[in-house]
Amino acid sequence: MTKRKKKHPWLKFFGFVVLFFILVGGGLAYYVYHSLTNTVATMHTPINREISEKRVEPVSLQKQQPFSVLLLGVDEREGDRGRSDTMIVMAVNPTLNTTKLLSIPRDTRTDIIGKGTVDKINHAWAFGGPEMSMDTVEHFLDIPIDYYVKVNMKSFKDIVDAVGGVTVENSSAFTTGDQKFPAGTLTLNGKEALSYSRERYSDPNGDFGRQERQRQIIQAVLQKGASISSVANFSDILSALSKNIQTNLEFDQMVDIQANYRSATESIVQNTIKETGQKINGVYYGIVDNTELQKVQNELKTQLEIE
Repeated sequence: MTKRKKKHPWLKFFGFVVLFFILVGGGLAYYVYHSLTNTVATMHTPINREISEKRVEPVSLQKQQPFSVLLLGVDEREGDRGRSDTMIVMAVNPTLNTTKLLSIPRDTRTDIIGKGTVDKINHAWAFGGPEMSMDTVEHFLDIPIDYYVKVNMKSFKDIVDAVGGVTVENSSAFTTGDQKFPAGTLTLNGKEALSYSRERYSDPNGDFGRQERQRQIIQAVLQKGASISSVANFSDILSALSKNIQTNLEFDQMVDIQANYRSATESIVQNTIKETGQKINGVYYGIVDNTELQKVQNELKTQLEIE
């Protein structure tokens, strides 16, 4: 498991309370509070899953218990539910004051829980939406998944345009379609940001490179949003959020996260799973050996204080 430890402002994205915190601090308290509660109500998508099968009782955010969130970047297309091309598990522990991130490669071969098949892990979304994705990741990692946040990556361009574009640092030049992305500092509009975050074939790091670029875009959106001070911009941002994001987190839970877990998001450890590419019946999969999987599971269990 490879690790990098640094601060990542975009991680507060999972609760969306960062917007509440920023906007209220900007002197637009009543308007923002009212607008944000309405936006969260629109984003809130209940699921047929009240509690993880790996918990005896629901996690309590008010008691500051460790919790987990599955972040899903879904590339939806017309007439197609899409697949979760980006899957990141966040395990937050306020006692240790740390947040651990685990990026799960989209081609990872595992049991699809509820489908009764073995397939690429990102197919769980196509087969059964957030419930099947959460159940499958739970089974794969042997930890509870308490919440999910799903982002429509295709329409994420609306959010980028709402904040007036973003600036990122591109580590290596590449071309996708008719768009060229040279190495160095890039300022991207929504359409460009979408292309930038989607490409993986011309990236020497493949899917890991794409995941990193998607994290860059999300982080840049949050940083840009924090510098915006007009009501008009906030309206555009909240409108874009309401159209492109789904979560089973409720507004009160987001407030609890902001109040009780802020320090845990200041120390971040990023993890990735080592796997070996293999073709089975002509299909490419990422295979994780038992030793590596056990190592990953143990680290997350320690983070969530699970025996």
